[in-house]
Amino acid sequence: MTASSVNHARSLLFVPATKPERFAKALDSGADCIIIDLEDAVAEGSKDGAREQLAQHLPQLTADQRARTVVRINAAGTPWHEADLALLRQWTGQGVAVMLPKSEEPAALHGVAQVLGEGANIVALVESLAGLDALDLIARVPQVVRLAFGHLDFQLDLGMRASVEEPELAFARNALVAASRRARMPAPIDGVTTDTGSAERLAADARRARAFGFGGKLCIHPAQVAGVNEALGYSEAEQAWALRVLEEAARRGGEVFSLDGRMVDLPVIRAAEAIAASIRK
Repeated sequence: MTASSVNHARSLLFVPATKPERFAKALDSGADCIIIDLEDAVAEGSKDGAREQLAQHLPQLTADQRARTVVRINAAGTPWHEADLALLRQWTGQGVAVMLPKSEEPAALHGVAQVLGEGANIVALVESLAGLDALDLIARVPQVVRLAFGHLDFQLDLGMRASVEEPELAFARNALVAASRRARMPAPIDGVTTDTGSAERLAADARRARAFGFGGKLCIHPAQVAGVNEALGYSEAEQAWALRVLEEAARRGGEVFSLDGRMVDLPVIRAAEAIAASIRK
């Protein structure tokens, strides 16, 4: 079975399933993962055709490309949900991950996991108060490897009109980060920046995501990828520090030790492992 890269992806770039000619360009954009979208980016009358196009192009992806591919399917209860799952059942064991929008009911996620199999990697996209209230249950579904925040639909659900800096959404972002930590899964993925023409807005949103404890961010334009990677990545100094910590930890056999005048215990080692995982990816 091929492993998926979604677990530690910083940048995840959406591309419509109706535009297969863009798949390769998206994969070459520098994004850690692409999200082929069968949901919001596809009109109702084009759903079946988009799925057929995806079925034709998935075999053309290499193993490495499949490991960097996520497919956002249509939500549970929609007319297209079961057909989406039927298509992806043969690909989740080859590295392709699945994003479930409108994640609210743990039972729906268990149903997706049952169809896709034990090796599936599922990203639960939380877009409503019901999803927020069920975060801990959603995060406990074994095949759910990451949580993501659909902050635009979340605002619609609650009748919110968040300001540019979005302090109104702090409670929800804190909840996603905390639930991910309790479930011992990678840091969650923050929502999109809709202003694709402002590098400053993107940088501010990415810095906010990092400050809250998010580890990734959704992108809707290739020009956003580099800024997200920079804001959510690690500097060369941080990478070098992490490798030194892990090397010394291995030599010490689990003992607490001091490095550069700083005590290194298990939480510090876990932080170094997260940085090292991003390097390997």
